[in-house]
Amino acid sequence: MEKKYLNLINSLKDLKSVVLAFSGGVDSTFLLKACKEALGKNVISVTVVSPYIPKWEVKEAKELIEELGIESYFLEVPIIDEIKDNPENRCYLCKKGIFKKIKEIAKEKNINYVIDGTNADDIKDYRPGLVALKELHIKSPLLENSITKEDIRRYSKELGLNTWDKPAYACLLSRIPYNQTINIEDLERIEKSEKYLMNLGFRAVRVRSHKNLARIEVPRKDRKRLLNEDILDQIYLKLKELGFKYVTLDLQGYKMGSLNQEIKQK
Repeated sequence: MEKKYLNLINSLKDLKSVVLAFSGGVDSTFLLKACKEALGKNVISVTVVSPYIPKWEVKEAKELIEELGIESYFLEVPIIDEIKDNPENRCYLCKKGIFKKIKEIAKEKNINYVIDGTNADDIKDYRPGLVALKELHIKSPLLENSITKEDIRRYSKELGLNTWDKPAYACLLSRIPYNQTINIEDLERIEKSEKYLMNLGFRAVRVRSHKNLARIEVPRKDRKRLLNEDILDQIYLKLKELGFKYVTLDLQGYKMGSLNQEIKQK
């Protein structure tokens, strides 16, 4: 491993003990593996369970925790009143509430620090949640050591983590336009729609929900396969069955944080 990885391990050793906010994604899985190497049993993981976290993602997180042999907690988080209308600072409000609870777990367990998997590339997008992390003094070792997404995937592959090529995901709230009221039914049909598309072989997929309209995003390299007439018919019928009235394809393809464009244009 190169110097950047060794710097990460040494910085984690300096923390002595940590609670890691663990989603089971590429970043947090890599960081959990590094924490185990650096700190041994002095690392605890906390995974959020909520209507806006896909059930399959929580299941995968559980499997990874068991594989790595880490002490873990699962934190039940409802949709709080402050975010029910999906305000533009939703991520700030959500992370503030979640990480306050994680800090309580750390205090109860006499753990020195709470950390998360924010990496050096995350600051390139609109991320109000990062403000909440800063206010609560949450440490982000990957960001602090200038470790990028590309670094994480490369290191993960070298470490034998099967998440090394896992597509990036985000909570289901990111599929709903800002200032649109959130309800459980919408989140469930988004989750089921995306899972259906994944089962068809589209690994990195987003189903953006504009009330009764679904806007599908897949990577540009997958657009040609998606435009097969039989596949289009299957997808339309399935998403209509799940409750969407209209089903559309975003011609630009998948773009991280596409709903943030409305904010950037103001």
